[in-house]
Amino acid sequence: MFRKGFGLVTLGSVCVVVMTAGAAQASALVPHRAVYDLELKDASERSGISGMYGRMVYEFNGSACEGYTVSFRFVTQVDTGDEVRLTDQQTTTYEDMKNGNFRFLTRSFTDEKLDKEVRGSAHDEKSGVKVELTAPDKRQVALAASRFPTEHMLEVIERAKKGETFFEARIFDGSDSGDKTLITSTFVGKPRKPAPGDVDVGKAGKLGEESYWPVTIAYFTDEASGDALPVYRMSFKLYENGVTRDLTMDYGDFALSGKLAELEVFDTAECK
Repeated sequence: MFRKGFGLVTLGSVCVVVMTAGAAQASALVPHRAVYDLELKDASERSGISGMYGRMVYEFNGSACEGYTVSFRFVTQVDTGDEVRLTDQQTTTYEDMKNGNFRFLTRSFTDEKLDKEVRGSAHDEKSGVKVELTAPDKRQVALAASRFPTEHMLEVIERAKKGETFFEARIFDGSDSGDKTLITSTFVGKPRKPAPGDVDVGKAGKLGEESYWPVTIAYFTDEASGDALPVYRMSFKLYENGVTRDLTMDYGDFALSGKLAELEVFDTAECK
């Protein structure tokens, strides 16, 4: 899944090497394109938001041999009472788990004008994660050892299968300015079947008949300590193949709901 979201920047052709356990398990993640309709769920007076709606498109592709790509677009119309703004965030990433490489590019627009571009790459090293940024400026950053997004999603699924209900992890996803890690706290509920009136289960096709885990992931800044509040919290219904639906994205002062509107499952690429 993904962390990218509103105001936050928000898973070789011949493979003959021996895969790590994590890379081998990645074949369980199904390539797919999911579209979510967004609407304002809650907002405090401090948020300055009187209305919001939009759409989010998430496309996941690739294989354990070739690496995994994510294309993500998050568009919202925000009504503050005094003005209406159109925000558009576009992100693409590439993750090669077997070699420990990650590339990322995020462009953020307001009213069709580019506000920010963050571009770079990251690589696992013995001492941690080395990040090389090329935009908005060229620089290198040394960070603590972290998981990349697809690797983290695999861990969520594997722990859910084992019945584990809580774990913490440090991740790097290239969000914000691309120069920091985040601490995550993940809560996983017991597997459930769809309930009557489950609003977007009909959009999941045959997958909607299967059990899912209710998952909540809270994201904290690297400097957070004690009883610090998360900068972002996301709840969703997670299937074993990595597809999600019925999202809640909580930014503190406001929260958005995301209902699955379309789901297209692609053919799974296999290593040759």
